[in-house]
Amino acid sequence: MKKKIFHNWGLKLMSLLLAFVLWFLAVQINDPQDTVTFSGISVRLTNTNLLEEENKVYEVLDNTDVVRVTIRAPKSVTGDLRASDIVAVADVSKLTDINTIAISYSIQGVSSTSYDTIRGDHDTVRLNVEDRASKWIRVQSQTVGEVADGYLVMSSSADQTQINVTGPESAVAKISYAGVEVDVSGAANSMSLNVEPRLYDAEGNLLELSGVNTNVNSIHMTVEVLAVKEVPVKLAVTGDPAEGYLATGQVECDIENVRIAGPATVIAGINSISVPAEQLDITGATGNVVNTINIKDYLKDNVRLADSSFNGRVTVTVYVEPIVDRTIVLSKDDFEFVNVPDGYDIELVEPDGGYKLTVSGLEKDVSAVPEELIRGQVDIAAWLAEEDIEEPEERDYRIPVIITLPDNIPLEDVSMENEITITVRFMKPEEV
Repeated sequence: MKKKIFHNWGLKLMSLLLAFVLWFLAVQINDPQDTVTFSGISVRLTNTNLLEEENKVYEVLDNTDVVRVTIRAPKSVTGDLRASDIVAVADVSKLTDINTIAISYSIQGVSSTSYDTIRGDHDTVRLNVEDRASKWIRVQSQTVGEVADGYLVMSSSADQTQINVTGPESAVAKISYAGVEVDVSGAANSMSLNVEPRLYDAEGNLLELSGVNTNVNSIHMTVEVLAVKEVPVKLAVTGDPAEGYLATGQVECDIENVRIAGPATVIAGINSISVPAEQLDITGATGNVVNTINIKDYLKDNVRLADSSFNGRVTVTVYVEPIVDRTIVLSKDDFEFVNVPDGYDIELVEPDGGYKLTVSGLEKDVSAVPEELIRGQVDIAAWLAEEDIEEPEERDYRIPVIITLPDNIPLEDVSMENEITITVRFMKPEEV
């Protein structure tokens, strides 16, 4: 039997090898080897909770968690493969001292014996690992752009004044504040909207930080936009100064015009801010009356001052001056006699020092009276009729004189306290 087995063993071995070659060729012809490549395969990180338990955060560097995978396998395997079948895993528990993790590759649902090779264009995921940090930062709101003509942004506010940021310690340390802004270009109405907060450093530079999270995704902003208008402050005065004093008529306010803001329909009907006279009572005053008035008290309920820096207080001065007297001396040349009866001459008997006229009033008015233009006129006929004298005797008579002031000096601005009475002598020419 043994003899039969080893008989022609060389031919038998050759036959076996030939059969294997034929089998291999048959397999290759029916199911040849193939190579396929899939790009953009995401590496899944596992056991990341180990870093979280140590209060650390990580950041994948240089996009190393995305790989291009090449597989060599029989065509029967590669023909049905999809990118979603490729499994790339990096186990954080195997993080090295240089913060790298080896990537393991496999094909979902396919035994490792069914393909020859599977490899990626790189073999490790590189991480930046830092301590986790958290802090509260202020929220700074602002508006940008210009509202419609005739309108003003009165206020803008956010519903939160602080938010919390969490992330890598080095990134969080750069953050100074969160900014939210609203574009009000062309706005003629108030606005209310949600705005995404953006992070800035202490110099106001916008930060683009990876791995930093905020406790809110949006902040609600309210922007008040009102119509504005500039109007004058109108003042009224009541009362009379003390005896011997007069109001000059000059009322001075340190702010003559103010800007007000409110609904457009309301603002359109307001042309001034009127302060009632009782706020400026000069009764018994012996000098300038100065009063501080808050004009906010005289605005409508839905109207306010447009300038936030102006508190509404104005200082008003009512000027009061003492009455001054000026004595003007008139000579006989300053008198005119009219309607002198026929047959009489009139002679003015001028006293020593002339006739004195006292003019009283404010300094500016009294000093403006031109002495050379003051005239006294005597209507002789009217005086005789009033005195019931038909024929005057040749003697001296005392007659009151009407003093006239120039037209540019209103009588209400000055007064003449003493009545001028002159001495007139009647004479008949034929007896002179």
